[in-house]
Amino acid sequence: MNKFRYYFILIITTLSLFSCSKDDNAIEEVPLRDYGEQYAKDNDSIEKYLNNYYIEEITNAPGQPEDQDIKMTKIPVGGTQPSIMSLLNSPTFPKLLVRNVDLDDITYKLYYLVLREGVGEKPCNVDGIFATYKGTLLDNTVFDQSFDPQGLWNLDGTGTRGVFVEGWRQVFPQFRTGTYTESGLGDGTLTYNDFGAGVMFLPSGLAYYGSASGAIPSYTPIVFSFKLYELRRNDFDNDGILSYLEDIDGDGYVTNDDTDGDGKPDFNDPDDDGDGFLTRREITVNGKLTAFDLIPDCSGNTTDPDRNKKYLDPSCH
Repeated sequence: MNKFRYYFILIITTLSLFSCSKDDNAIEEVPLRDYGEQYAKDNDSIEKYLNNYYIEEITNAPGQPEDQDIKMTKIPVGGTQPSIMSLLNSPTFPKLLVRNVDLDDITYKLYYLVLREGVGEKPCNVDGIFATYKGTLLDNTVFDQSFDPQGLWNLDGTGTRGVFVEGWRQVFPQFRTGTYTESGLGDGTLTYNDFGAGVMFLPSGLAYYGSASGAIPSYTPIVFSFKLYELRRNDFDNDGILSYLEDIDGDGYVTNDDTDGDGKPDFNDPDDDGDGFLTRREITVNGKLTAFDLIPDCSGNTTDPDRNKKYLDPSCH
């Protein structure tokens, strides 16, 4: 009898403790902050930074890893150094530029500093890029960095190195890759020159917003200095047309190009013209994909540069 009573009390106590623990540790969902209000705060913080910091040094060391490194420092009290903001729309480099980005019913002002534009190709906003970077908070605290110029980052968000920071997708298409040479030692060492380099100043809505990430608190504007060495073209929807070639309006951003108006941009649409025939099928002849420059229009013309290629013409099958 005593043994039964012991186990009965033990079970009741355990259930009570479990019940209390469950109530005490209940997770309360906190709604995200209003995007417009948060952007106003972030933009104010970024503009204060731009008005109160100056470029202390840009390293010019062609062929060296430190080429185009930048040091930005707070202007001391009484200092006369020109602020970063004073470089807005400068006719020479370095220059501060602004790009308007429409997202979450907000038009963000995205400030970015061009140290050097680069001499090669521009990535579109879903390509892969080989780049190095340093990420900091507005107090110059470093939260992340990568110095491997052969590190691939996918702007389309795929893979283990997929980029989910919208600011990267908005800024990198404004820069060009550079050139590189091999060391001749057979060890894979490359020397890079004339690559694009810059700094982006991101409001939290174009970064991590309400999600804290490592040393980055939630709702925090951040800064990335970066160098763009090379790129890898992606075919996001595997339709046989590289994604950058699906940039119909030629602005470098393929997410706003939708030939058939179905709400799915061409780079992510296996049937670009909505005619019921897959794009890949329409450009395949005898089992081989037709080179992009040789895709004909519906009449078979392959030379008119302004022709409407048949995979974009719903009347042509």
